[in-house]
Amino acid sequence: MPKRVDHEERRALIAEALVRVAGRRGLHAVGMRDVAAEAGVSLRLVQYYFGTKEKLLLYGLRHLTDRFSARVGERLRAQGLGPGPRATAEALLLTSLPTDPESRTFHLLYTSYAVLSVTDEALAAQPFTDRPDAAEDVLAGLIRQAQDAGAADPGADARTEAVGLLAMAAGMGTSVLVGQRTAESAASVLRHHLDRVFTAPEDGAREAG
Repeated sequence: MPKRVDHEERRALIAEALVRVAGRRGLHAVGMRDVAAEAGVSLRLVQYYFGTKEKLLLYGLRHLTDRFSARVGERLRAQGLGPGPRATAEALLLTSLPTDPESRTFHLLYTSYAVLSVTDEALAAQPFTDRPDAAEDVLAGLIRQAQDAGAADPGADARTEAVGLLAMAAGMGTSVLVGQRTAESAASVLRHHLDRVFTAPEDGAREAG
């Protein structure tokens, strides 16, 4: 009886190969043949599943996004049951900082994809996320939740604060990536601004970056 092929597993295998090659060489230098060699499969198989390099990059970035979400969940579970809005917001922001090989690759590829999409019409035509404001929505919701509980500045505009915190985390991540500051310094700055928004401390909200 022929072995049943798990197509999603194969796609994930190829996406992991893309992430590894791009992490070493940069997203701009990655070709489908490079990814096939890294994954140990034929170029024809990569083309069968993705068709074009742009579709491969799109899938790879979505795969990386899923891994990022899983890492946020792991950070929260490590803090114990029922983390509050402050702890959840902090986990979301600190997980995005390039503090280890995986988070470094995550930040590098996200930044590279954004830069490439400015000049590559095929990439620009298919944004890598169906909900570009998803993180902003989540963070704004956490701030509103804390405001309702009397644990955040009631006069703060939740959406504006969320936008600012995410932009700050992205900028801090780049500064860590290029060696301008340490991950600990970047985490300290982010916590400073979280303290300004979330005015009441939560148990377990503080965690090393």
